[in-house]
Amino acid sequence: MHRHTPPRRSWRIRAGLFSVFLMTTLAAADRHLLLIAGPNSHGPGEHRHEEGMKMFATELAAVKGLKVTVATGGWPQDESLIQKADAIVIYADGLGGHPAIQKERLAVLDKRIAAGMGLGMIHFAVHVPVGKGSDEFKKWIGGHYESDYSCNPMWTADFTKLPEHPITRGVNPFKQHDEWYFNMRFRENMEGVTPILIAKPSDETRDGPYVHPRGPYPHIQANKGREEVMMWAVERKDGGRGFGFTGGHFHKGWDDVPKRRIVLNAMIWISGIDVPEGGAPVSIAEAAK
Repeated sequence: MHRHTPPRRSWRIRAGLFSVFLMTTLAAADRHLLLIAGPNSHGPGEHRHEEGMKMFATELAAVKGLKVTVATGGWPQDESLIQKADAIVIYADGLGGHPAIQKERLAVLDKRIAAGMGLGMIHFAVHVPVGKGSDEFKKWIGGHYESDYSCNPMWTADFTKLPEHPITRGVNPFKQHDEWYFNMRFRENMEGVTPILIAKPSDETRDGPYVHPRGPYPHIQANKGREEVMMWAVERKDGGRGFGFTGGHFHKGWDDVPKRRIVLNAMIWISGIDVPEGGAPVSIAEAAK
């Protein structure tokens, strides 16, 4: 029987179509990270949420397999981005104005997180009112700032040692002056919570003043000498990951390479991508201004 051999051009067409298919499949496999920036607030150089998130997005552009979108104004105008996201990080003012607790957003996020979506909160965004977001935050990221229980002094935290964790890859011990919140309201017995950044506030720091209310609080003073957690991570039973980071008041503070890298690492990690052995790439040329 005569065997028909397809023309070589036909095989080239098929090979080309396969290449297009393969490229489409690979692109579809990218992990999507949504960075939500609240409006800038406070004084000059403080709470520069939009500039901070755009800076992070610039750095993360070098991470293979990660697609990053920045939404400004506190929430994406295109809410389909929430449904497409494999991970979301919010850097915004918190408490009653927290973008995650407006309208029906807690329920929207809870559904996505139950499906394994990662979630991270930076600085004021770890602060939600008791009874409106507090239970969700403990479930989603392990803990939160609680008014009159946690405190927010300006002080220099000295992180002398770091745990072995993907978030700490390529990060050297560092110390920096910031509005480092501490005494978070964590899950009971810190269940499933991994401390990442730990430092010991001085007695003077515990004695206040705090930023607001100025304090001091007797229960904060009573724990003089105790180490506190300023960054933490969780791996949830639904397969998703979360983190909280209490620093980030001053935009200039992101010039500190270890500080910037540890947050970038956390963003990569909650997106479900392996953090590079040397940590996330950090470009000094893109240092915060």
